[in-house]
Amino acid sequence: MSNTNNEEFEVDLITLIDDEGKEHEFEILDVIENDNGCFYALLPTFEDPAASIESEGTYYIFEAIEEDGEEQLAEVEDEELLDKLAEIFESHFDELYESADEE
Repeated sequence: MSNTNNEEFEVDLITLIDDEGKEHEFEILDVIENDNGCFYALLPTFEDPAASIESEGTYYIFEAIEEDGEEQLAEVEDEELLDKLAEIFESHFDELYESADEE
């Protein structure tokens, strides 16, 4: 049995390299551009299903910055800004799930 709706769903992945050179793969959940900059909500991907279950619902917010002419993602260090961004992302997620439930 096949579900044609699955063909419409494509996951956008991004690989980030940490300060120690280790690669981490994330699913891009959402992107916000506002007066403060461009921000990404990223969900880590895991090869181990148990690790995926343990981190369920945990996503990270990164800011796109330009360094040496290249776009890089950096942690948002301003706690107040981080809280505001989390509220916006959560609102977007709620809207997405509500519209998916209506279909």
